[in-house]
Amino acid sequence: MTKRRSQHWFGGNGKDAFIHRSWMKNGGLPDDAFDGRPVIGICNTFSEFTPCNAHFRGLVEHIKAGVLEAGGLPLEFPVFSCGESNLRPTAMLFRNLASMDVEESIRGNPMDGVVLMAGCDKTTPSLVMGAASCDLPSIVISGGPMLNGRFKGKQIGSGTDVWKFSEDVRAGVMSEQEFANAESAMSRSPGHCMTMGTASTMASMVEALGIALPGNAAYPAVDAHRARLARMTGRRIVEMVHEDLRLSAILRREAFANAIRINGAIGGSTNAVVHLLAIAGRIGCELSLDDWDRFGRDIPTILDLMPSGRFLMEDFCYAGGLPAVMKEIASLIDLDAMTVTGRTVGENIAQAENFDPEVIRPTEKALTAQGGIAVLRGNLAPSGAIIKPSAASPELMRHRGRAVVFEDIDHYKAIIDDPALDIDETCIMVLKNCGPKGYPGMAEVGNMALPQKLLQKGVRDMVRISDARMSGTAFGTVVLHVAPEAAVGGPLALVRNGDFIELDVEARKLHLDVSDTEMEVRRRSWQAPVPAMDGGYQHLYTQRVLQADRGADLDFLVGCRGAGIPRESH
Repeated sequence: MTKRRSQHWFGGNGKDAFIHRSWMKNGGLPDDAFDGRPVIGICNTFSEFTPCNAHFRGLVEHIKAGVLEAGGLPLEFPVFSCGESNLRPTAMLFRNLASMDVEESIRGNPMDGVVLMAGCDKTTPSLVMGAASCDLPSIVISGGPMLNGRFKGKQIGSGTDVWKFSEDVRAGVMSEQEFANAESAMSRSPGHCMTMGTASTMASMVEALGIALPGNAAYPAVDAHRARLARMTGRRIVEMVHEDLRLSAILRREAFANAIRINGAIGGSTNAVVHLLAIAGRIGCELSLDDWDRFGRDIPTILDLMPSGRFLMEDFCYAGGLPAVMKEIASLIDLDAMTVTGRTVGENIAQAENFDPEVIRPTEKALTAQGGIAVLRGNLAPSGAIIKPSAASPELMRHRGRAVVFEDIDHYKAIIDDPALDIDETCIMVLKNCGPKGYPGMAEVGNMALPQKLLQKGVRDMVRISDARMSGTAFGTVVLHVAPEAAVGGPLALVRNGDFIELDVEARKLHLDVSDTEMEVRRRSWQAPVPAMDGGYQHLYTQRVLQADRGADLDFLVGCRGAGIPRESH
């Protein structure tokens, strides 16, 4: 048998093996812990600053038990935790930093396989990106969603109802006291957002990609099924080490195609676009922004779940979870794709059942006949932009309007509620300098709140365009990820108040009605914004980050560097 990777640290009788074993024994490990059994690293994103992952102290014990039951040695290690709710200026700024932490921790330590404990939005892609660059046997276990929110006898969804309630307060139809009361009613248990926000989307994406066990996406954090799934994940990673089943055997083009199609079926977050592009770049799989349209264009959205629909993740779980969705669209996905179970997608979902056709609709009663992510192009977005049709207003999917321009997020906040702002519901709101370099980190500010004077008239949606992202819990006719971004001199930087913009989602068109000659005149007077910070990680990020259409990874992190044995430390 080939010598296990961990045995390069723990095997043999020399000085270096003595050092490695001796120090590990100070935790109570016996001699036979180093007998060649698989050493499993458990990559834990627990942090009390990341409330979505704050229950991981308990969940990790079930993973360890599973590893021990299967004959492995579990060793937990912490990594940077990208908490969406507290981290500023945006967790996305630190996704790539966290991925570096994961990659170097895996490569530099004596592990043969790794369990990736993910939950909050960016913790999932950062862990998978880092692991993909190492390509050891790896498996994801998500922390699970919170229980459904309840307020005044009705279900409310994290994020989605925040945006609704906030606009209702500004419109004068909800009191500030009611808004405060809803705050405690929304988050009722440990876990991440129970809407189809980015956390739930990415938990679904790892299951769709085949790198998590079936059922991973939907079991609530506090459900005993989540603990059992964690234990089975611990057992399975030991078997994967014996089988040498690595990420590169699973994260193939057909797996990404499946994930894109399933994202459309569940009404998944637009953030999945940049995350899957970045993951594919790390494992060395060819995937482009146009593939999102190619694979996902004709996929019906069949999951009736906020923000696209009515229900929440707890309901999704009871209805049958992601396996039931995959079975409903089985004719549209590759059933032969390999997964971490050692079986194919088709084998995994063979026994899946849909227990609630109101939540998981049959394809003939789809929420949106053509869901997924639409990729737009034109002179305003030469490298592409995206929109989520299932969360948009049908009457605005083809629209021509006058631009009202905000030069950055501070400019927007300063004037949006000015009664003198020249804007009506036919206008198109344009936000600049919120992309990867411009914010920095491409914050979730693209779903700009509407002007108060229009909210008070009953207006609840307008076309909005930016180089930013938006929360997966958000909704509206929002064009995002415009590339190249304004901060690098993309056409978005040259838009002025009064310009007319044409959006045609069916034609995949985003056009600025300004001549090439005029654009060139404007370009000569354009000046790049001053970076927010000199030095430190932010400086490195803004110097090396790729544009949204390439996943917003750092250019030097793209690719798989493997997990070769580093030189000895003594």
